[in-house]
Amino acid sequence: MATPLILDGKAAAKAIRAELARRVAELVAGGVKPGLRILLAGNDPASQVYVSSKVKASAGTGVSAVVERLPESASLDDVARIVESWNRDPLVHGFIVQLPLPRGIDPLAVLKLISPAKDVDGLSPASLGALASGRPGFTPATPTGIIELLLRNGITISGRRVVIVGRGELVGKPLANMLLLRGERGDATVTVCHTRTRDLGAACRTAEILVVAAGRARLITGEMVSEGVVVVDAGTNSVDGHLVGDVDFETVAPRASAITPVPGGVGPMTVAMLLANTVKAAEQRIGAAN
Repeated sequence: MATPLILDGKAAAKAIRAELARRVAELVAGGVKPGLRILLAGNDPASQVYVSSKVKASAGTGVSAVVERLPESASLDDVARIVESWNRDPLVHGFIVQLPLPRGIDPLAVLKLISPAKDVDGLSPASLGALASGRPGFTPATPTGIIELLLRNGITISGRRVVIVGRGELVGKPLANMLLLRGERGDATVTVCHTRTRDLGAACRTAEILVVAAGRARLITGEMVSEGVVVVDAGTNSVDGHLVGDVDFETVAPRASAITPVPGGVGPMTVAMLLANTVKAAEQRIGAAN
């Protein structure tokens, strides 16, 4: 095989942010400043990094991002009080609750409180239920980013055999439902596998597009994929101080027609899609008011 196309999430995200900046400028000219709020409870180091990247990206598009911080000792009532205030605040167009939450706080109980109209993370039961029923509102940022990255690189999804390795609530399940929707962003034939799937390699070799989000470093190796496959690695694992994906890049890339790097592939797209949902929420608010 020739050298695979590298699906550059940084470049795609930069282009998306430029597009969003133009839409934000139009909103601001009409008197509306898109407002994003982020609730960060506890001291999780990875969450600190993720939130910082979201705030930085927001500033580059003109979205007003404000972080509300709570200590590790925060209770469900503390979190709920903030969520409910943001549900009511007309200056807040969208918000997210950064996961994980401190021990003792049920994330599902929190997600249930988020208004679907402001759920720009697309992870509340109401949002996921709407997606599963074929009537999506805001869709989760990582799966949305994966689809956007494929389409922006000229990769057709409709009619293709897509294998997803991973059944999590953040990527695997919502992505499967999104790919089953009608239209160019869906219409795929979808197989969902996981780490307990028997003969995982045989399932992966049926894929024209393979998406891996299993949370296990270098789970997928070269002999598990077919020639010409498109590979999207949504995994992030720290191994010996280095960030690696769920795909063994060195052995899989020579067999792939296109592949995402880790880092620099799916991660930047996740942040870009969060901002896209926030801008969309502000535009919908204007439409509802007119």
